[in-house]
Amino acid sequence: MRRIRLAGQLAEPMGHYTDGVEAGGFLYVSGMLPLDANGDLVGAGDVVRQTEQALDNIGKVLRAAAATFDDVVRLGVYLLNMADRPAVTTVRHRYFGDARPASTLVEVSALAIPEALIEIEAIALVPRRDA
Repeated sequence: MRRIRLAGQLAEPMGHYTDGVEAGGFLYVSGMLPLDANGDLVGAGDVVRQTEQALDNIGKVLRAAAATFDDVVRLGVYLLNMADRPAVTTVRHRYFGDARPASTLVEVSALAIPEALIEIEAIALVPRRDA
């Protein structure tokens, strides 16, 4: 098992967790909020910009494990307002292209950052490095 913490690239975790954990051939990416490396919210009131930031953060963890969005097998999306789903879907398509991971989308009443509109977590299959 390998714990991934991208200090200086991602905001400091708000609790007792790390950015990602690589185990058993998979990468488990913690829920990513739309925060920059300093922990500041990106895109206040803009679900498109917040979705981009959350996915950019996931991309950093994927790259740390030599994985890409094509390797994502499951996505969990927590959205403050289900009416934002079409906008989120448009952004997801830009990041995933034709890849379609298994996914769950849930409307929630609140997230850890009050101004956040979305949080996204991912599980990816880690490419073999011994080839």
